[in-house]
Formats: sequence, C-alpha cells, structure tokens
Amino acid sequence: MTDTPKDHAPHSVGRRTVLLATGATAAALAVGAAAQDNPTATGPSTAPVAAAAVCTLTKELTEGPYYLDGQYVRSDISEDKTGIPLNLTLTVVDDDTCVPLKNALVEIWHSDALGEYSGFVGENGHDEPDNGTFLRGGVLTGSNGVAKITTIYPGWYRGRCVHIHIKVHTDVTLTPDGSFTGGEELHTGQLFFSETITTKVAALAAYKVNTVPRTTLAQDSIYDEGGAASGLLTLTALGSTTSAGYAGTLTLGVEQG
Repeated sequence: MTDTPKDHAPHSVGRRTVLLATGATAAALAVGAAAQDNPTATGPSTAPVAAAAVCTLTKELTEGPYYLDGQYVRSDISEDKTGIPLNLTLTVVDDDTCVPLKNALVEIWHSDALGEYSGFVGENGHDEPDNGTFLRGGVLTGSNGVAKITTIYPGWYRGRCVHIHIKVHTDVTLTPDGSFTGGEELHTGQLFFSETITTKVAALAAYKVNTVPRTTLAQDSIYDEGGAASGLLTLTALGSTTSAGYAGTLTLGVEQG
C-alpha cells in the first residue's frame, strides 16, 4: 500500500503549481474564511496579494493508487471516524497574478487512523466497515479563494508518512446527488504534517491501534523536505492537549489554462 515516488510516478501531472509563502500573505488571503460554513458558501472578498509576493515553484505529486471519482461536495468529510479533529483552511490562488481563485473545487482524500482508505479497506491489514466515502470529498472556494474542510488527522500505512491527497478542479458541475462532474483538473498534490506533531498524535489511543510501522516525514519517498513549497501544512493546536486536534493552513497556487 505505497505511492509511487514523484520522480517515477506514472500518474504525475506536468502542469506547474506554486505554494505561496505562509505568514502575512496567507493570513491576508484567509480573512473572512470563517463565513464559509457550507460547501458552496462564499466569504467576504479580500484584496489580491501584492505583486511583490514571492511565489515558489514546486512539482506536482503523484495521485497515488486510492483516488475514487464522483465523491461528495461537502465541508465535513469525517463521517464520525475515530481520530482527533483537523480543520483545514486551504487558499487557492492564480500563480501568475496571486489573485484568489473563486469557485475552484478543492478535493481531498486520506486514510483513517488505521491507515485504511474508504473503498480499499483491508489493504493496510485492518478490518472495518467500508462505505467507499469516508474521508473523501471537497468544497468550492469562496470569492477569497478559501476552502474550509473538516476531517480527522490521518493515520499512516506501510511505506508512507502521514499525508493527505489533494486535487484542484475548475468549472465543475454540481450534481443532484451531492457530487460533481466535468471541469478541468488544475492540480494534483499532497499535504504533509510536522513530524513532531505526528509523533504526539501517533501516541494517542485511537492511533496506537494501527499495527503498521510508521514511516517518518524524513523517510518518506514523496516528500522532499521543501517545507510549505512541498505541501507542508502550518499546524496550530485547537486546544491545550493533542487530543483537541489541529487547524491546518496552506496557500496553494495553480496555473490556469
């Protein structure tokens, strides 16, 4: 149950993407994000990033073997799975202008605390119900380019560090069953987590039951130690204990057309 390293990935995508520097730039883009409480909500507009903002080019990463088409457009993908809360705030911008990208569908999927993916349960050696939808889905960005998704902190599977898969689509059509169709795929990548924080999470009861040896961030075959430019999230504690969960933020730039 491993992904193909990006340098040899048969599913890697050739389009350029950028991840903007975190800090003041990301904070400015995220203003008003709290107003986005449902998959199609649009928060207050924010000013475009200044032209002086530094954009760092990065490679897109392998899709991996566990993508499923036709997932739900929804802001909460957790489906009551066991694990600590993870509240993601992901900001999508145009890589040429740094202007926030509105109505882009940000889709993510990842494993549960046992390292199992919905639709593929059992491949990490654990037995549990599989409905084909848990920890999968996406939301449309608001006018500020922000997508907010509620999930749980992922577990791990053999050969890979803790991570989340991500795609960015534009011009999708929402369907009556709560899914989406069509559109253009602008980005395929992965999100990564601080090894210090993951070590704490892995010690919690919900994650200790994962019997597979854990690959660290430094040992991972996909992550290249590039920090935010390679998908490393900025994590902020939601409370005074690890079990309270984390907020994760990242600003992602994509090339349109």
